[in-house]
Amino acid sequence: MIPEIGRFCLYLALGLALVQTAAGLIGPLRASSRLNSLSQSAAFGQFLFVGLAFAILVRLFATSDFSVMVVAANSHTTKPLFYKIAATWGHHEGSMLLWVLVLAVFGAAIAYFGRNMPETLRARVLGVQGLIGVFFLLFIIFTSNPFVRLFPVPLEGEGFNPLLQDPGIVSHPPMLYLGYVGFSTAFSFAVAALIEGPAGGLWVRYARPWILAAWISLTIGITLGSLWAYSVLGWGGFWFWDPVENASLMPWLLGTALVHSALVVERRFSLERWTLLLSILTFTMSLLGTFVVRSGILTSVHAFAVDPARGTFILIILILATGGGLALYGLRAPGLPSGRVFGLFSREGSLVLNNILLVTITGTVFLGTFYPLFIELTGKDKISVGVPYYALTFVPLAVPLLAAMVIGPLLLWRRDSLKGWVTRIGPGLFAAFAVLILTGAATHGRNLLLALWLGLATWLITGAGLILVRRARIGQAPFADSVRLVKALPMATWGAIIAHLGIGLLVCGLGGATTAKEEGVALLAPGQSTPFIGRELRMKDISSGKGPNFDYVRASIDAVSPGGDVVHLAPERRFYPERQSETTKASVRETPLGNLYVALGDQVPDGRWTVRFYSHPLAIWIWLGGFVMALGGILALVGNRTQSGPRAGDSAVEVRAQGRGVPEGEAAV
Repeated sequence: MIPEIGRFCLYLALGLALVQTAAGLIGPLRASSRLNSLSQSAAFGQFLFVGLAFAILVRLFATSDFSVMVVAANSHTTKPLFYKIAATWGHHEGSMLLWVLVLAVFGAAIAYFGRNMPETLRARVLGVQGLIGVFFLLFIIFTSNPFVRLFPVPLEGEGFNPLLQDPGIVSHPPMLYLGYVGFSTAFSFAVAALIEGPAGGLWVRYARPWILAAWISLTIGITLGSLWAYSVLGWGGFWFWDPVENASLMPWLLGTALVHSALVVERRFSLERWTLLLSILTFTMSLLGTFVVRSGILTSVHAFAVDPARGTFILIILILATGGGLALYGLRAPGLPSGRVFGLFSREGSLVLNNILLVTITGTVFLGTFYPLFIELTGKDKISVGVPYYALTFVPLAVPLLAAMVIGPLLLWRRDSLKGWVTRIGPGLFAAFAVLILTGAATHGRNLLLALWLGLATWLITGAGLILVRRARIGQAPFADSVRLVKALPMATWGAIIAHLGIGLLVCGLGGATTAKEEGVALLAPGQSTPFIGRELRMKDISSGKGPNFDYVRASIDAVSPGGDVVHLAPERRFYPERQSETTKASVRETPLGNLYVALGDQVPDGRWTVRFYSHPLAIWIWLGGFVMALGGILALVGNRTQSGPRAGDSAVEVRAQGRGVPEGEAAV
């Protein structure tokens, strides 16, 4: 009876989504406060019933109710409760229910926290959110219902994908979905603004917190996914340019551009048309990622479904959402004001360059991801696109983008002078050049790429510090005044500083882990050893045992340095009887200077074991940088202001800011 209640909740949620759509779109046309209010109530109701359906599915997995098809196909009685619950969203049907739940959460949150928004704008945003919910609830109910019964009821389930039985699976997919689905709010605000007509970019002031929330979540989700791949898959890497990895990267890139362009609209009343278009395209990339994972056009550890019918349904949603949004944009955007004029050499100009590069990079990733799939689907040939393609296309565009990140925040709004700008970036250039020279000398010129990467990372980290120096007038004003200005800095400014610092740390880790990595492989038996990066790797013994729902073989390996320092490593091979499959659990010694990574392979006929080992200098900063970026976004979100009234960037505000000791043009960071 419980699965039937879950299914009934989905039908009720669909009905409320229809009400939310109709009331939200019709209410403003009829100037009906009652209908506008009804859209809010319907959003709360939709969240309630989708949440109840999801809670029921969690209970079915927790209790191993194998009378439900998805539970029987994705769970097992021997599996720990932790992973039983995680299995709720570890398959197609459950993941789509989580998708709709996140959509309903955002709808209810807008209804609750958007009370200071204009009534008609809020109603229209909820109406568009409700329409997206209608499409995906129909998709779940008619193609992917998680509450379908199974008869006869099996005594045991088929188990869960062993690769997903890791703590990362508990947090990685939900955070990704908060990002993917969160960008639906950008789409909804953009469509609502296009329906409303010219509003001087007012919609952006209410949309920006939701855009930031989605970007933060997707940043954390991608970082967690990279960390999971590094520790679980056993291949010694953190990014494979897999089509599904790229499907999460593309909306993140466009979302990053959207965060910056929205800032220009909010603060400088420019780029509104572009920001509207970017809002539509960012959510389009999120839908495209959903399509790729569930269309059956690829086989991947990330893929949830191989049913072309489901892929067709999502493709229809993608076409309707994107086509409808772009058609409305084509009709209404020409009537929007063009915004304030600004000089090419200005902060606005740097943000335009930022957007151009981010969109171009997204295009290269899109081409590398979908061109091979297109060729394969046409039946003409089968090609693969890997690291060489992205090294030739992604990196040459990413480097100037990163270099421009330091330049932009140090420019003044509207226009700037070259002489003043050179003075402001001088310390950053000096620090970057010094690190480049020192790294080149330390490596005796044998790794110039590493020197360039670390120089770029220093440029970014120093640039983040220069924002603080500029805003606090450090070195220009008395020390007490600088301290007072530091304490008075807006939270959003701290967010920008920390987010840029995080990117610098990320670049540092990427540079070390990719240009200075070393790897090797050896056949070892207990008592044997092999040299690696100045250490001796000794296999002490091989042991076996049982985990909660798997059998394991564990190698005990000591990495001994010339000075006698010993690092203990214990890589494993795990066998899952219910799935008849094996996985690798790498053992990683992490330090700020680098990671020592060891993975246990297969046993060869003579009794020895294949052992793969890697050295990844500075690798830990990849993930720390990702989390620091997200922290910067959180601070910016906390500091974001959405109330109406005068905004930073108005001349009067800049005058008052100067009176507080803030340089002209710096009031609207």
